[in-house]
Amino acid sequence: MELNESGLIEREITLRNLRLTKEVTETRRAIIRWLALSLGVINPRESRLSALSVLDSIMYFQFNQKKDPDVAEMAQYINGSWEQINEKTLRYHLLQLSKANIVKHSKGKYFLTVPQTGEKYDEAAWINYYFSTEVEPIKDKIISAMRELKNK
Repeated sequence: MELNESGLIEREITLRNLRLTKEVTETRRAIIRWLALSLGVINPRESRLSALSVLDSIMYFQFNQKKDPDVAEMAQYINGSWEQINEKTLRYHLLQLSKANIVKHSKGKYFLTVPQTGEKYDEAAWINYYFSTEVEPIKDKIISAMRELKNK
C-alpha cells in the first residue's frame, strides 16, 4: 500500500541549531538574522531584508516596548531602522509569520503567539510556549510511531 505522503503533512517547521558567536551578538541586525535563520523564517544565504525587518519590528514592540503594534507602527519602525517597506510587503511577511504560528493578530494589532503561562512580553515564556506547541507534538508522534514500529 502506497501512502500519499504529502497528504500526511499537517505543517512544517524549520529549526536550525546555529552557533551563537560573539560576532552574532554584536549588533541587533546580526541577532535578528540569527533568530530568523534559527526559526526557519529565512534560509541560509538569503539576502531579503524585508523578512528580517518585519521579524525585528514585532520583536522590538513585543519585548522592548511591551505593546502590540499595528501595521502603521511597524512600518514606521522599519522605515526608520531598516529601509523603506511598503504595506503590501509588510503584510505578506506578517502572513508568513502567522502561517508559521509565530505571529498572531487581533483587532488590527500584531503580537507573537501568546504563551499560556508566563508574561506575554517575556521572551523566555514565548519561546518555551512556541516549542511546546510546535515541537513537542512532533516529538510525541515520532515516539508513538517508534513504539508502533517495535510491534511490527
